[in-house]
Parts: sequence; structure tokens; C-alpha cells
Amino acid sequence: MTQWKSEIIGVGTELLLGQIANTNAQWISEQLAFHGISVYYHTAAGDNQDRLAALFRTAQERSNLIIVTGGLGPTEDDLTKEAVNTLFRRPFRTDETAKEKIENFYKKNRQSMTSNNYKQAQVFEQAHILTNEEGMAPGQIVEHEGRVWVFLPGVPVEMKQLMRDGVFPYLRERYVLSTEIKSEMLRFIGIGESALEDLLSERISNQTNPTIAPLASLGEVGVRLTASGASLEEADDLLAKERERILEIVGDYYYGSDDITIEQKVFELLKERGWTISAAESLTGGQFINQMISLPGASGVCTGGMVSYTKEAKEKALGVSPYVTNRYGTISAECAEAMAERAQHIFNSNVGISFTGVAGPSKSENQDPGSVYIGVKIGEDRAWHRFIHLQGSREQVQNKAVKKAYQLLFHTLNNGV
Repeated sequence: MTQWKSEIIGVGTELLLGQIANTNAQWISEQLAFHGISVYYHTAAGDNQDRLAALFRTAQERSNLIIVTGGLGPTEDDLTKEAVNTLFRRPFRTDETAKEKIENFYKKNRQSMTSNNYKQAQVFEQAHILTNEEGMAPGQIVEHEGRVWVFLPGVPVEMKQLMRDGVFPYLRERYVLSTEIKSEMLRFIGIGESALEDLLSERISNQTNPTIAPLASLGEVGVRLTASGASLEEADDLLAKERERILEIVGDYYYGSDDITIEQKVFELLKERGWTISAAESLTGGQFINQMISLPGASGVCTGGMVSYTKEAKEKALGVSPYVTNRYGTISAECAEAMAERAQHIFNSNVGISFTGVAGPSKSENQDPGSVYIGVKIGEDRAWHRFIHLQGSREQVQNKAVKKAYQLLFHTLNNGV
């Protein structure tokens, strides 16, 4: 192709009803950009054969790479292949590998298979078949009148595997992907978007290649770097140099790149020290410890957690002294520190962390919604706390409180405590 003009089509009425977000199109666009392929159109269509057929005819006219996700399943509303065949007019055949995989799935799960499941193994004659390692319906690539058509399942994990293992190798083998584009997301916590952008203003003003784009999310900030080069090595080199320049300015707030989360980073820092952590939670209802134990290998770092929501639970189950709760209240710095101490003691961990406060919507103990105390106890050091006031709904306050705790732990552990 002299110039790629790609189009991504999502098939499924659920996309139009807003029941699910079209994250497939977002991910595919990002991956195409990495390979220097321009995306001209994003389209979503419902499960209607006539409308799908009309859309496919339009795509054939205006694009030379069309990637279709969804509509490849066994049910009557899976119409992608039937609709596009009004354009291709090719016979179908059964892909024996996919057929065998479907049959084995039902045998293994001791379920009876209905005949419509064989529909998933139907492919176009002369199509390039892509093996689906994550599901049953194979992907396929069809070249029709100068256009490259790619058909993929709508399930994200299946789609991604087929793109990585099948689609891009196919395009590299048959076509020249002249420009390689590579992106990296630098992740920062403990600094706001405006402050970070101000510190990086000179870099942003003078950006050429790579480009620099600050992006805010819940409780943290990202900086997306995007570099283009004649090869991935050249793009990687440009990214590395720009990353180094940026970290010279705001490296104290940097915790990692791309898909790493702040809880993963804190987990790594604890693991490096051979430390364990436990939690006593009130307003967060176990969210902090849930995020920690969701990570692989959590049993080596996380010793336990307790949700002690009422005053009685804090005293009787967690063991906080009634003197503390009666004199200072359950929503206080003193109670937060005592909760962290008790968590560390009960669960025999190196680090104890606690949460108490008011998620809302009404006041409690004469404190406003959004008032949050986070207690921290590390080793033999004295317990300490941070008070924060958070804006938003009850759920937002809870989520922000957990993110703030991971921020506190990251900066504490990262500074060599």
C-alpha cells in the first residue's frame, strides 16, 4: 500500500445502546499508530444485516484496511460474515482446526453442543486464517479488490491476541510498514496535572519528535510520549532520551510506565524489602486490601486485613482502646494511628495502614463528608497519619482515599524508609 487508510468497525447492538464501551477500537487505533497506519474512521453498527452490508460497502470504497470486530459468534444476531458476503460473494468452508477446538471444548466441559456452534468455524474460501488461542471463533483476513479486510471476535482478550500474533505479522510480511510509531505512558503520583505541566512547559513548548501529552486520571497524572522512526529501535531511542530529560525535572513523582499501577509499584517496593503489609479499613470497606491481594504473589506481601466499620467493631474486633474512641472519636488522627498499630499487631506485618473518615453524603461525628484520616505504622517507628479532604460522591471519596494511601506508601518506601 502506498498509504494506509484504515477503518475500524465494531459490530453489536450493545455498542449502540451504550451497554458496553467500544474499547476494542481504542486499543486497535493505538496499535495501528505504533505501526504508522493512519486510522480515518471509527464506526459502530447494530446487529442488522442490511445496515451492516451498507456500511461494509462504504468501507470498501473509502478505506484500504478495514478491521471488523464482533458478530462472529454462533447465534442468529451474529451477522458479520453474512453481511460482508453481499460484497465478497465467496463460498464458505469449515475450518477444521476451529471445528475440532469447539467440539473439544464442549466435551471437556461435559456439555451438549448445539449445531449452531459450528457457525463459528465457518470461514471464507481463500481467507488467511488466524488461530484463536483464547477462544473458539478464528480470525481471518480477506483481500478483496485491493482492500485488506480483517475479521476478529469482539471479546477483547481474543481480539488482542489475534492482532498481535496474526494481523501485524501478516501486514509486515506482505506490505511495507514504513514508519514505526512507539508510545510510552510515564506515570506520576503526588503532583497535579497543572503543576506537572508547568514544570514541563519548556519541553512541551519545544516538542517535535517525540510529542508530549499530559493526561490526568484519578489521583495521578500521565505523560504520553509518542515517537516516530524508521525502525522500532530508532523510536525507542528517541523515547528513552525524552524520558530521561523529563525525569530529570519531575522524577521524584514518577513510579513507572505503561500498564503498571501504583498498587503494583507499592507491592514491588514491599517485596524488594521483604516486608509485609496489613490494613484496618472503615470508610473504604476493604478496597485497599482487595487491590493488594488481587496482585499475583500477594500472599508473600499481604498478611491480612479487617473492615471495622462501627465504633464497637473498632474496639472489640480490632482492639482499639475505648479511651481513644471516646475521647477523640472514631474519625480522628488518634483513631487512625491506633487502627494502623492494631492492624500491624494482629496480622504480624511490617507495615500497618488504616482508613477512617466520612464518605458521605451526610456528616458524621460533626465532620464533613470527604474528611479522611489515613494511619501508617512501619516497623518500630511511631504511627503517623495524614488528613485529607476529598471532593466527590461517596464512591469517589472511597476510591480517592485508597489512591492517596498508595501514594503515601510509594513516596515513603521510595525515599528509603
